[in-house]
Amino acid sequence: EFRRVLFRSGYSLKVVEVPNMTALKRRLGVAERQESCHTMEIGGYVVEGHVPPATLAKLLKEKPAIKGIALPGMPIGTPGMEGPKTEPFVVEVIGAKAKTVYATE
Repeated sequence: EFRRVLFRSGYSLKVVEVPNMTALKRRLGVAERQESCHTMEIGGYVVEGHVPPATLAKLLKEKPAIKGIALPGMPIGTPGMEGPKTEPFVVEVIGAKAKTVYATE
């Protein structure tokens, strides 16, 4: 479902099956506490999890000097997850030494 959300938002995707996602996430700088079910690279950034399309668009427009962004876990109500949104989605910066918020949606 998350893939369909990205397609509807105007993004094209190339899906690559990776046998060891944990190793890939570490290589890309995703901290264990930031993990989710999807990892992608886009526009030179790493994006982890069900990041809302508006936040993804903001990242690609602003082009900040960061490694990427993550929406840890699989919050209910995010793109591709069933149910109503029950709390703000806190998107973090990947690679920051301490938890650093990139956007709250």
